[in-house]
Amino acid sequence: MTINLTLDGVADESAMRERDGLKYPFDAKPEPGQTIEVAPGIHWIRLPLPFQLNHINVWLLEDGDGWTVVDTGIASSDAKEIWRQVLANKGGKPVTRVIVTHLHPDHVGLAGWFAKKFGAPLHMSRTDYLLCRTLVMDTGQPAPDDGVLFYKAAGFEEPMIEEYKRRFGHFGMGIHSLPQMFHRLVEGQEIVIGQNRWRIVVGRGHAPEHACLWCPEQKLMISGDQILPRISSNVSVFPTEPDANPLQEWLDSCAMLKKLIPDDTLILPAHNEPFYGVETRMQQLIDDHEDGLAKLLELCATPKRAVDAFPALFRTKITTGNYGMATGESLAHLNCLIARGQLKRTRDANGVDWYKTT
Repeated sequence: MTINLTLDGVADESAMRERDGLKYPFDAKPEPGQTIEVAPGIHWIRLPLPFQLNHINVWLLEDGDGWTVVDTGIASSDAKEIWRQVLANKGGKPVTRVIVTHLHPDHVGLAGWFAKKFGAPLHMSRTDYLLCRTLVMDTGQPAPDDGVLFYKAAGFEEPMIEEYKRRFGHFGMGIHSLPQMFHRLVEGQEIVIGQNRWRIVVGRGHAPEHACLWCPEQKLMISGDQILPRISSNVSVFPTEPDANPLQEWLDSCAMLKKLIPDDTLILPAHNEPFYGVETRMQQLIDDHEDGLAKLLELCATPKRAVDAFPALFRTKITTGNYGMATGESLAHLNCLIARGQLKRTRDANGVDWYKTT
């Protein structure tokens, strides 16, 4: 089944739902196996995820005699079955190209499946493709000593160290074997898909080289996780690069997107629903993180570990399931303040790092 809702049907702004300064033109969400046509030839599909964030939006674009898929969902039997239903309902045309915004399993998970099933080439940024290949190689491997030391320095007690060891290498479990060849996406590159020309806009912070697709003529942007309407993408530091400053990269990307993308652009995000109001949303994200940084500075008037930073940054209780992501995000904020010269880090005799406002 297909639900055809075009922009012509929701042009009256008074008919849009409004929340927190953003406008949502679609009341419905696609059910499993259904699509919603958000613009001519551009179809919205929603796939299930086995996480607390239980869905991802992926996009099917008419492209001559075939389809271009933008993001794929995680490698699961449920996601594959939904894709089979959608493609059958669309007349059985093949997928002739797969574009992936970034390396995370819910976005790249089925890229290899499409490549094997249809011979569809993978298009992706170089950094994210290579990092994805590297992380997949950890599948089934024991946690490295450097990773254990990294999380001990952040303040992990022994039970959480054991949980880190247990979870290590799970990244690749949601990813079908990646193609051995890919086509590189770069900032400013233009790709013709069907009747539309899309420009690659690269954002950073959540992923090293996140590729968004912007079609100025149609006033559309497929934003992946770089622009989400109601949640903020995780911005983390990991053991492979302990001194990284991804939060500053994220803030710089938000400022860039706020300036570059016109406010009447329909944003097609990877989670939640399509919306208008990119300028407002980018400023909200900047303000939220700057507010967290200010609270963290106040908290660190007395020395704190990374795991002690949670109250300054998160409104909800941090549980075992999201402890690692919360720690990575805390470290991103702490590293940003160190880079700004507002915080200093000292390691004690037990290998634990303590952070104090300068």
